[in-house]
Formats: sequence, C-alpha cells, structure tokens
Amino acid sequence: MNFSEIAQNRQSCRSFNPQKAVEKEKLDAILDTAILSPSACNGQPYHLTVCTNSTAKQVAKATQSMGMNKFTTNAPVMLVISEKPYVKTAAVGAKFKNNDYRSIDIGIVCSHIVCMATELSLSTCILGWFDDKKIRELCDLDEPVRLVIALGYCSDDDKLRTKKRKSLDEIVSFK
Repeated sequence: MNFSEIAQNRQSCRSFNPQKAVEKEKLDAILDTAILSPSACNGQPYHLTVCTNSTAKQVAKATQSMGMNKFTTNAPVMLVISEKPYVKTAAVGAKFKNNDYRSIDIGIVCSHIVCMATELSLSTCILGWFDDKKIRELCDLDEPVRLVIALGYCSDDDKLRTKKRKSLDEIVSFK
C-alpha cells in the first residue's frame, strides 16, 4: 500500500473485532516506525505505553465518560501517548519562539503510528477524550497524557466511509 492508499483507507474505527488480537510482529513494526518519527531537535518528548489485556480494558473505560467512545471496549490494544520534558535545545527554541513543539511532535508520532497500522491492515481511532488522572494511575505515568490510540482489527461491519473534507480552496492559499 502506498501513502496515497494509506491516506484513502485510514479512518477512525468505530467497531473493533474483540475476537482478533493484534500480532506482536505488527505491534513491533508500528513501534519501530514510531521511533523514526521526526521531532524538534530529535528530542522525542513523549512516552508510548502499550496497554493490552485487562490494562487495555481499564484504559478504554477511562475514555468513556459521559457516554463517549463506547466502541473502545473491544479494542485489544490502547496506546497511551504521554508528554515528556523537552531536550534543552528544544526547550530554548520553544520558549524563544513561543511554540509548543511537544504537541507538534506528539501529533507527528501519532500520525506515523496510525499510518503504519493502516499499512498493516489494522484499524485505529485517535482519542482526545479521556480521564488523564485515571490513565496516569493505570500506566504509572508522571507526565500528562496527550492522546490515546485505540488499535485493533475492525469488525466486518465497519466499512470504509466516504471522507467528508473541506475543499482545497477552503484550506489552501498560494501567495
């Protein structure tokens, strides 16, 4: 699958197959790709916590307050991305330029993860709705959780949906 096909086929899974586990080889390939992701000053200001089995179920539950994200119950893997401190050069640049490079870097590693998962015929859903305190407890983390990615195989009924996006004219300008 080339990158254009990955972009066309990747979508937020809303129905994971609870009977199909993610193979260790595929999870390793995703993590190997994640460490290649670019970051400010190569600092990689994040930590990835791979949650499986009962921990994945508990993390999924921590994403479900107020009726949200019920579909995560069946995701066999929950990847927790937490923030880590900057390396010194990135910290100086962030302060000098008033730019949050950690958030940018976390977005980039997240993109690498979901794209590689798609290449491997796995499905993902990037979650920003979660109980930070509870997930920190479950994963023994000191730093803030920034994203959680539900990962697994989609159910047969989770078909590729038509992408609804703004037109190029709405998001692109040339000067």
